[in-house]
Amino acid sequence: MRVDIIFGIVGDLVEVVHKTLSLDNVKNGFVNGIVSVDSQWSHMSINGCTNMRVRRVVLIAPAQSPNTDGIDIQSSTGVTIVDSSIGTGDDCIAIGPGTKKLLIQGVNCGPGHGISIGSLARSPNEAGVEEIVVKDVTFTGSGNGLRIKTWPRPSNGFVKNVLYQNIRMNYVRNPIIIDQIYCPGTKGCSNKNSGIKISGVAYLNVYGTSATPIAVNLHCSATNPCNGIKLYNVDLTYSKKPASAFCFCAAGTSQGRVLPGSCF
Repeated sequence: MRVDIIFGIVGDLVEVVHKTLSLDNVKNGFVNGIVSVDSQWSHMSINGCTNMRVRRVVLIAPAQSPNTDGIDIQSSTGVTIVDSSIGTGDDCIAIGPGTKKLLIQGVNCGPGHGISIGSLARSPNEAGVEEIVVKDVTFTGSGNGLRIKTWPRPSNGFVKNVLYQNIRMNYVRNPIIIDQIYCPGTKGCSNKNSGIKISGVAYLNVYGTSATPIAVNLHCSATNPCNGIKLYNVDLTYSKKPASAFCFCAAGTSQGRVLPGSCF
């Protein structure tokens, strides 16, 4: 197998014991053909990078292994992840604060917790996430598919201009989910509403099977409702029947065949 790691202008490339590969402040980088098995923590971290291309990577960890994210991205612009396979015990790809102009295409995800924007609102002053495209992706047996998750805390952050297109779900527990009350366990939880503003999120040609009755779950912030959500040609079934949808403080439009029916 050919393995390439090519960098143009390099900032800090740091190997961390708990991560297979950590890329910090890299410009014009190219990672190709990497295989990472059973990382102790996340397999790959991309932080503060510009114009990074990741191609044909295979990242593998057991479904029950905690915190074994496939790829973590934050504070980066112009990252492309294509033609890759990720199966882990946590997020296949986690998109953090300050991520802009990200393209994810031709990726297979599963097992794992899906492709997640977040978690966000860890701090009150957080950079936004925008111009995200996820297309031609297949999820198989994952806990989530397309997920946006934010803590119920004050924040100046936002998520906007996100496109999910041509997505296949194979027995996914939460195919489409916006969770603005994300709070695993009890540490750091509060009864406040999330300050993250979510807008302009489009789901186009999303189809397949859900492992639970609720295939579309949009639980937005009571003080910062989601707006501009678009469902175009969504067809998700549960146990060979149409699945159901749940909306809270979410506004948008639907067009074409939309199953489960829109709850806007």
